[in-house]
Amino acid sequence: MELTPRQLEIVDIVQKHAPVTGEQIAETLGVSRPTIRSDLSVLIMLGHLDAKPKVGYFLGKTQTADGKLKDMLVHLKVKDRMSRPIVISEQATVNDAVITLFMENTGMLAVTDAQGLLSGIVSLKDLLKVTLGNPGAAGIPINMVMTRLPRIVTVGPEDTLWEASKKMLEHQVGGLPVVKPAEGSDDRSRLEIVGRITKTSMTQVLVDLSSEM
Repeated sequence: MELTPRQLEIVDIVQKHAPVTGEQIAETLGVSRPTIRSDLSVLIMLGHLDAKPKVGYFLGKTQTADGKLKDMLVHLKVKDRMSRPIVISEQATVNDAVITLFMENTGMLAVTDAQGLLSGIVSLKDLLKVTLGNPGAAGIPINMVMTRLPRIVTVGPEDTLWEASKKMLEHQVGGLPVVKPAEGSDDRSRLEIVGRITKTSMTQVLVDLSSEM
């Protein structure tokens, strides 16, 4: 909802002088208190202002730094910030995966099948589990180590960064593959991997957005 010029002026007054009473706001605007009553109600309803009895008005969540940051994350899509996927084949070995992780400086690899569709995910933690104390681990096929579908947590390109960050926190993972249904397939579990979103990329988003505020 677009604010009126008077409502924008009220927000500006509160931002500069909070906490401020309704009478003080009205006096600054040169109008009566009843004149701005509906404006104050609208601003509170939309989250631009908040109020405490006997204290006055102050900025609401949508006007604070945290509120603005959340609003930006809610509107930004995963496709706007995702990185290219780092992919290896199911035919690769643990040794291949370790080398790829090192060369690409990443903590997560997508594993694809013969059709190039997502079949699993392998992380640094997965590789550590299988290699520690196992001198023959290097030649183990990666499909014996990876986490398979449907146990993989994914996001879509059209999901918001807010949704992606919540999934990472809820599932305690360092990154998520970005997927979309495979073209020409009626099986919704057949997924094409189109990118990845990680804690590092999310941190970069927060830094970029904070510098813009």
